[in-house]
Amino acid sequence: MPFRKPHQTSDREFIDEIKKENSNIIIGHRIKPKGLNIIWGNDLRYWKKTSDDYAELIQVSWLEVSGKVPVERGQTYTVKFDVEVDQNGFGWDNTPVLVMAKIGKKGKYDYKVVELVCDGVTKTIPKDEQLNITVNQDEIDPELHFGLYEVWSGKWKGGLRIKKAEVKKINP
Repeated sequence: MPFRKPHQTSDREFIDEIKKENSNIIIGHRIKPKGLNIIWGNDLRYWKKTSDDYAELIQVSWLEVSGKVPVERGQTYTVKFDVEVDQNGFGWDNTPVLVMAKIGKKGKYDYKVVELVCDGVTKTIPKDEQLNITVNQDEIDPELHFGLYEVWSGKWKGGLRIKKAEVKKINP
């Protein structure tokens, strides 16, 4: 029996380019659930099989969902996720979740703290204040690494559905 990796690794075929209206100019990327790296994502004790529509969390104490996309030097990008927490979700009360991003593997993370609510409603996070990342003109590694994290509380959490992530230029 071949060894099966416990983590889901990004499938580039599920990362779509977002183009400026009536143009071939790329202004960002839409990342479907199969285009994300999900820690424990291939372990059916923790995540349901990822579909084209969403990745569904059964339970984890360590939430780490990440990805990366190419970006252009001198541009500023916004990072967001569309998520839903089922009404029967658990472990999210008073548990800050971080949407984080950095430029290059060795870059310094910037982040926004979000609170998730178990209401069965799809929300874009961060909601109130965008997470914007600027790529320096002299950047050696023009890739934006981003993710959704809750790895500090040790609480078991469940009921989260990740529908997509999006990285998009501001003022393309």
